Parts: sequence; C-alpha cells; structure tokens
Amino acid sequence: MSADVEAAVLDAAEAAETETADDALPPALARIYGQRMDTMPQDLYIPPDALEIMLDAFEGPLDLLLYLIRKANIDILDIPMAPLTRQYLDYVDAMRVTHLELAAEYLVMAAMLIEIKSRMLLPRPKVAEGEDAADPRAELVRRLMEYERIKLAAQKINQIDQAERDFLWVETFVEKGLIKHYPEVHLADLQAAWQGILRQARLHKHHQIAREELSVREHMGMILRALRERGGYVQFETLFDPLLGAPALVVHFIAMLELARERLIDITQTEAFQPVYIRQAFQGDTESKVIEEAEDGIE
Repeated sequence: MSADVEAAVLDAAEAAETETADDALPPALARIYGQRMDTMPQDLYIPPDALEIMLDAFEGPLDLLLYLIRKANIDILDIPMAPLTRQYLDYVDAMRVTHLELAAEYLVMAAMLIEIKSRMLLPRPKVAEGEDAADPRAELVRRLMEYERIKLAAQKINQIDQAERDFLWVETFVEKGLIKHYPEVHLADLQAAWQGILRQARLHKHHQIAREELSVREHMGMILRALRERGGYVQFETLFDPLLGAPALVVHFIAMLELARERLIDITQTEAFQPVYIRQAFQGDTESKVIEEAEDGIE
C-alpha cells in the first residue's frame, strides 16, 4: 500500500470516529469549519441592527400611502383619514428609530395627513346652492392617482427587454479590409450634381424652326370682307383674332396698313385717347372689284 492511500484511510477512520462521538453528544450550537461549537465565544460582537430585515421598501411617502391604501383594500376616492394616518405614523416612528435622516420627507407627509384629518373634523363653510363643498382630501387623492399612473408606467417600461440584463449583444469580427467606406453625401453635393446635369442639358438644347407662308393680299381680303359683313365701320380691335397667333397677327396688321396706303380704308379717331375705328373708303362696284383682286392676289 502506498503512503498516500494509507494517509487517506487513516483520515477517513478518524472522521468516522469523530462522527460517532458527536452522535453521543447533544446538538452543537454551531459548526465552524467542521468543528463543533458548544458555547458562545466571550469576545464575539454582534451589531445592534445586524439581524434587522426590512421586508417592505418604499420609494417615498406617496409610495407608502399607496401601499397602505391597497393593503387595506379601500377606495382611493374615499380615504378614511383616521386609520390611514395612524398606520402611517406607526411606520414613521419605526423609521425614526434607525434612519432618522430618511424620515424628513415622511414627516412632511405626516403633517399633511394630520392637517387633512383636522380639516375634516371642523365644520365646513356654507356654499351656494348647487355647488359642492371642497373636499380636503382632493389634492392628496390627485397626487396619489398621478403617482400610481407613473408607477404602473414605469413597471411596464421595466418589463421591456433590456440589453445586458435580459439579452446580450452579439458581436462579430469583420476584417476591415473587406469593408468599403463610402464618403458621406450632403445636400449641397446633391444640389451641385443636379445643377451640373441641367447645364449639360442646356448645351444640347435645340429646336426646329418651320417656315410658315402668309399672304398679305389674303389678309387684305379678310379685312375687306369683315368690313362689308359688319356694315363698313368697326372698331380697330375687333378685326384681330388672338387665336391666329403672333405671325398671323403681324401679317394682318401689315395688310391693314397696305389697305390704308392704297386708300381702300380710313383709320379714324374722334379725339385723343378714344377708340380707333376702321371705315371703308369706297362703295359699290369698286368694293367688289377690290375684294376680288385681293382674293386673286393681284397687285
């Protein structure tokens, strides 16, 4: 048998003897590193609040009030102030024993509760008919309901999965040489590129000019026929049709000047800034002859 195996066997036998001896003795007070402790050490120091356990923790006076209301299962809109104030003061007294510096804001709320309780004991002032008397608890109820809504919203937000708490980020290694870094494009760069395209388009812009044949004699006949159909005396503007287009209007105006030059029409005006009128300067057979010559294009 080797030395290590022999030592292990001896240790096991010694442990078995120790357990047999312990079974004959009364239960030990404690065991430290496997050794029995039957009496309390004389030099052992235990702090006064070492074994204190706080089962309920509150985030402020409103949280404590809301806890007491929900625990008693009472309506928040109809709070019995006497029992609620009594329970609240009991908790504040217990808090002041160990955590005096934490009880300041709780004492402020206790003073408010006592004030509300006192105001409810006093007779209420008379109010006009049809109006409700102000409830001393209204402001406290409003604050409690608002706090409860915020607390429930915070709990819902806390239930959402959070990184590093409910899940971990997955990181992968990517070789930098495989990543193509493109420059950032700003609005000014896009605007400059578009203006360049417009400049190129203007350089290649072209249009085709078509020649339109217009006859001055033909328009002279049109003017004479219009005068004959309208009684030989019309206003200047009525002889021009804007739908004919700019070239036709120019030729029409030249035809009118040509008729005036040949003394076939008269252009008159009664006085300055008055309408201009066109009047025939011939009658009878001469009129028909001139119209026929104008239609035939005879000069």
